[in-house]
Amino acid sequence: MPKKHKRKRISHLSVGDFFKRHGESLKLELLGDEVGYERKILEPTINHPGLALAGFLSYFAYKRVQVLGNSEQSYLNKLDEAERIERFSIICQRDIPCIVTSRGKALTPDLLKVANEHGIAVFGTPMVTMKFVNAATLNLEKDFAESTTRHGCMVDFRGVGVLIMGDSGAGKSEVAIGLLERGGALVADDMVIIHKIGGELVASTKEFSRGFIEMRGVGIINVGNIFGLGSIRPSKRLDLVVTLKPQADLNNVDRLGVNRKSYRILGHGVTHVEIPVAPGRDTTRLVAVTCLEHQLRIMGYDMAAEFNQRLIDKMNSSQFGPGL
Repeated sequence: MPKKHKRKRISHLSVGDFFKRHGESLKLELLGDEVGYERKILEPTINHPGLALAGFLSYFAYKRVQVLGNSEQSYLNKLDEAERIERFSIICQRDIPCIVTSRGKALTPDLLKVANEHGIAVFGTPMVTMKFVNAATLNLEKDFAESTTRHGCMVDFRGVGVLIMGDSGAGKSEVAIGLLERGGALVADDMVIIHKIGGELVASTKEFSRGFIEMRGVGIINVGNIFGLGSIRPSKRLDLVVTLKPQADLNNVDRLGVNRKSYRILGHGVTHVEIPVAPGRDTTRLVAVTCLEHQLRIMGYDMAAEFNQRLIDKMNSSQFGPGL
């Protein structure tokens, strides 16, 4: 029976985890008291509470991170103190996760006090509002995305994200090293984490193991030190799965490649090629050629289909007699 792989999906992300994971990349700084870190972000996107501050709360997306940009802050600053506090208090009573102010602008002391009294954390970022919204949304989409793991090596070779799988000792790491020598970049070794984001599969690995690869008999290798920083990718779209098969399966794999197999990951089909490993076969070169051939297919050129059509045309031509 095929091995079952666990699929993970989170239902929420705490404000504390959001700040811990993405605070540095989003340039977030805590403004005011350290409160509300246990509050839950329930939707992986950002909301501008402009309409809510104006009093229209029918469709207020309170489950999202609330960002106060130029327009929201300008509107609040034009109100007198009593009305400003009243309008701001209304959204703070709606169980929002947290508030982020953009462009390096802080909340006025009276509003910051209101937020902290309601147990809501307020963060500031120097980023332009739209850039923050885009970056934060991408991060949250990845956090909330369905994910799974595979045992293998993930490499970006000539723009093709290839996952190399196989039994223990099949030579996955050696092939990955060979692709790096040919200009590839390592995404993950051993444990490949795959997220389904926006209809695409994106592979990555744990941050602590990024850039390291294990080779039997040699040990742990720091890829960046040997091949340069350009040989490391934090993530890459998964385009192709290559499985290294034992020599005994040499005659049991597809020879022509007319009908490619598909490997299912998170309900998404990925092109799957099986390559037998045998003495004297340059497996790295075979995987490299497979990546280039896949790239040609994406561009609309199918070499196997072309050869098949030529064969059919030849069979149908008058050059062949009845003995074909």
